[in-house]
Amino acid sequence: MTFETLGLAPRLVQKLAEQDITEPTPIQLKAIPHALAGRDVMGIAQTGTGKTAAFGLPMAHNLLKAGTKPDPKTVRGLILTPTRELAKQIADNLAAYTRDTHLKVNLVVGGASLNAQATKLHRGTDLLVATPGRLIDLIERKAVRLDLTKYLVLDEADQMLDMGFIHALRRIAPLLSKDRQTMLFSATMPKLMADLAKAYLNDPIRVEVSPPGKPADKVTQGLHFVEQAGKTRLLIDHLDDHRADMALVFTRTKHGANRLAGALEKAGYAVGAIHGNKSQGQRERAIKAFKSGELKVLVATDVAARGLDIPGVRHVYNYDLPNVAENYVHRIGRTARAGRDGRAVAYCAPAEMSELKAIQKAMGREIPIEGGTRWGPSQAEAPKRSSKPQAARPNGKKRQRRRPGARKAA
Repeated sequence: MTFETLGLAPRLVQKLAEQDITEPTPIQLKAIPHALAGRDVMGIAQTGTGKTAAFGLPMAHNLLKAGTKPDPKTVRGLILTPTRELAKQIADNLAAYTRDTHLKVNLVVGGASLNAQATKLHRGTDLLVATPGRLIDLIERKAVRLDLTKYLVLDEADQMLDMGFIHALRRIAPLLSKDRQTMLFSATMPKLMADLAKAYLNDPIRVEVSPPGKPADKVTQGLHFVEQAGKTRLLIDHLDDHRADMALVFTRTKHGANRLAGALEKAGYAVGAIHGNKSQGQRERAIKAFKSGELKVLVATDVAARGLDIPGVRHVYNYDLPNVAENYVHRIGRTARAGRDGRAVAYCAPAEMSELKAIQKAMGREIPIEGGTRWGPSQAEAPKRSSKPQAARPNGKKRQRRRPGARKAA
């Protein structure tokens, strides 16, 4: 089966061929025919399986077939995503699929100029990729209308729920055309997701190509039991073994990412950091430098667990284990992209045993132990400590800090 036999417009097939994309992935094979037929689609697939093309190509095909252009300030197809990085990745892919056609792709995310985004939207948009908060800002400024939007995609919908975007969805959805096609794509299917599908999709066809929580087949995993204070030294030792390779390192907190990046820089690494406190420009520059090879190591919070599609990443390190078990799969899915091999290494401190158990339960298998000895119950039950050093008060007592929640960590 090829993209041509799936029924896509020859111009789109040609653009895919120019990018050496010739064979549809399983999620594309299952979703594209239903999407082309106008059905609402609920797609369940792990990260890195080609979901963007699964929803983007049918929308582009139908918009090209219509042959019309959008009215000022209107949007014909809307894709909502939880993070800036994922939004930019999707927008870049859609722009590549539709290059040299009349279709106009726009991106609106936080951290960029509202006025500049409003100016672009004034001319009308065929395919708009947006984060919910920034889209609402532009709606309130009357910079964009959604009443003629015929296509809606909720991508990484499970993470959107985790990040509290359900209220934004409830504000945006009533503004769209009642006569629309809606597609929802997610890596997991919690009960809330089923409720979301029931609220926004009409008699959807469900397509699923991999069990939720299943990591990419070509990712080799390894686990090291190490005290929190020993993680940086161990990471440097591991990075020293492959200095020429690109490595992505995940931490739990923004401040932890900055501190770790500073330590790696002192160790002689070309390193950058991305997290929620960085401006959009800073994040884009760091990712661009990482993609080009100018940086060999990128330290990130879960803001990058979905949306980074960099085929050259050979190694992923879970410096801190994630609070949400499913995020482990998304993190390690940043390697072994497009059929390549990759390696993922996790560090587990005594206070992270509960996170480790949740991760292994979600995957349905244990991560092979490569170093250290599994922490015993007495060690694991010790009070959890933040990876951030506590500031000393003048009286010698240490300031108590609350452990950041999942949303704050991004």
